[in-house]
Amino acid sequence: MEMIGAGLFALALLHTFAAKYFEVLAHRHPKHAGLLHLLGEVEVVFGFWAFVLIVVMALVLGGTEAIAYAESRQYTEPLFVFVVMVVAASRPVLEAAGRLLEVIARLAPVHTPVALAWLGLAVVPLMGSLITEPAAMTLAALMLAPQIFRQGMPEWLKYGALGVLFVNVSIGGTLTSYAAPPVLMVASVWHWDTVFMATTFGWKAALAVLINASVITFLLRSHMHDAEPVAANDNTSRVPLLVSAIHLAFLAGVVIFAHHPVIFLGLFLFFLGYTQAYDRYQNPLILKEGLLVGFFLAGLVVLGGMQQWWLQPIVSSLGPIALFFGALGLTAITDNAALTYLGSLIAGMTDQAKYMLVAGAVAGGGLTVIANAPNPAGVALLRRGFNDESIGAIGLLLGALPPTMIAALFFML
Repeated sequence: MEMIGAGLFALALLHTFAAKYFEVLAHRHPKHAGLLHLLGEVEVVFGFWAFVLIVVMALVLGGTEAIAYAESRQYTEPLFVFVVMVVAASRPVLEAAGRLLEVIARLAPVHTPVALAWLGLAVVPLMGSLITEPAAMTLAALMLAPQIFRQGMPEWLKYGALGVLFVNVSIGGTLTSYAAPPVLMVASVWHWDTVFMATTFGWKAALAVLINASVITFLLRSHMHDAEPVAANDNTSRVPLLVSAIHLAFLAGVVIFAHHPVIFLGLFLFFLGYTQAYDRYQNPLILKEGLLVGFFLAGLVVLGGMQQWWLQPIVSSLGPIALFFGALGLTAITDNAALTYLGSLIAGMTDQAKYMLVAGAVAGGGLTVIANAPNPAGVALLRRGFNDESIGAIGLLLGALPPTMIAALFFML
């Protein structure tokens, strides 16, 4: 069954890289466009192959064993990402964050759209250390979409900006011990608190984030133009300060109870009721996008649970330097939180090896869609701005390589 699980995981990876090709086929064969569009949805890939795994497991081991395995997985992270995406993308939250960034941008000695782009690629990812990485990804993606991820922008620049965004979100959450999933997996086991993270990882990550954002913003500067705020809607009333404050309180509550699904799901139900009561201050909630991302991550949890037998021996056999580059590479084909979790199970790891494992895992978090939990959220929110409304795995990999190298350089200091 482990071999079958590894084989299906490999097929899911190949499917991820081929997702953009399914979109091309959908245009060529309109008769089957619906099915091909479905197979071309990156967010559907791992959920689809996880379903195949459970069916195969039922045939090989029996239905009881298959259900027991599915129920043994931990789905808190997929649920949290879904909830925090929807809350963070609500109009009052976006308007509050957008107004704050716009005030800062107007004070900058550069063209306001350029300053806003830099803030979205640098400051918002670093805010992920406070509001969690999925929330930062959602805010940054929706704020940057009208400026960068739109038709008319050169495709290579969009992939470059996407790579910077994904890498910066992955490393930008390392200033605290709770915001980045790969850090969270080891923080309690290895007794890493926020002070340790800020002094060991955080300052290096912040420097890398600022450099990455500055370089790509410089390349984008001539293509910038004024765009309407993402939450603007002429048909609705201006959001009162109190409504924005209540939405921010919901977001804070979800973040505080991120590891208690009963609590944050209860808060989410109250949030849905509140948005219905004051729908004149709302835009449509991104429930579809959030559910697709949750489905993707849940599929990764199911498939990833069958990969420990080959991943853990690799991690435990590497020296510190090799472990850094091994973690960086392995992150591209498996979720970085799963990788650091496997490392936390290894007894007797030196402090240097622990550092190298986590540093490599977060540095490589932008290389692929599955490398970091917030990445599927970014793909779901930004893909409409790309050709064929699809983000190619090769384009993302190439766009993420330069900022990944910058992050790796700083973490190796």
